[in-house]
Amino acid sequence: MKIPDRSPFAQWLAIPVVASTLLASAVGAQTTDTSIAHGNGKLLLTGGVSSIDGAAGGGLTPWAVTGGYATNNQFGATASISRATTQDYGLTTFGVTATVHDRIEVSLARQEFNASVVAPGATLKQDILGIKLKIAGDAVLDSDTWMPQIAVGAEFKHVDPGDAVGGVLNSVDAKRSGVDLYVSATKLFLAQSVLVNGTLRATKANQNGLLGFGSSDNSSYRFEPEVSLAYLLRRDLAVGAEYRRKPNNLEFAGAAFREDDWKDLFIAWSQSKNVSITAAYVDLGNIVGHKHQAGAYVSLQLAY
Repeated sequence: MKIPDRSPFAQWLAIPVVASTLLASAVGAQTTDTSIAHGNGKLLLTGGVSSIDGAAGGGLTPWAVTGGYATNNQFGATASISRATTQDYGLTTFGVTATVHDRIEVSLARQEFNASVVAPGATLKQDILGIKLKIAGDAVLDSDTWMPQIAVGAEFKHVDPGDAVGGVLNSVDAKRSGVDLYVSATKLFLAQSVLVNGTLRATKANQNGLLGFGSSDNSSYRFEPEVSLAYLLRRDLAVGAEYRRKPNNLEFAGAAFREDDWKDLFIAWSQSKNVSITAAYVDLGNIVGHKHQAGAYVSLQLAY
């Protein structure tokens, strides 16, 4: 099914929702007990935290884990708010996830990007609807083998750049809507208290979609790797690092639009299975002519 590049986000909102419903029915049909209860069966912190795009994982990239603490035949949900600030920009993200059977995750996020340094009062708003399906492995149960947990996902994005930035996107023919596709593999070495994740993303997004998707010079998907490494200092406290490679669809428009890869160093603390806080140092590189954009990131997640 083709998604129109300029279609309103609401017109194709139902696509991943319907898909998740069908997948949930299929999963339920394969189990002997189809009743779904609230779940908290996972180990602390093994559901990851909420990424800036809404999916469970690290702060910058999705992992193969599903959000919350639901295991098989259980339902889980999370709600989060995060804030990243650099020298010239600020990004606030609100997100929720719902997980069924520790297999299907549906997420919704709203990003608000303060770009007043580009145009007075400019705020870019992006909605992201995600669906993730675990297809193999189990991060905890397979922790004593080399088998990782593997998941595939899609993120349906639509940005409202406002009048000031919208004119710039029109000039380079950047679309307002796009879809990121990814596959993630998460390996937990429980005895060593180490988690490793690798994600390969197919994307047309410019600055994660905040500057639209593709351009007149490049409208093809790019495959970009993302990696995360976390070390569990104790059962409720983890530290780690992430790296996310970025495309350069708008580089032809001038050096100001060159994108740099994203990096962070983070610490995550979980007061309980219901509350976790993540803090990080983030390096986002060049953003619309403003170089060396680095600063602080903090996120609060509530899990049910």
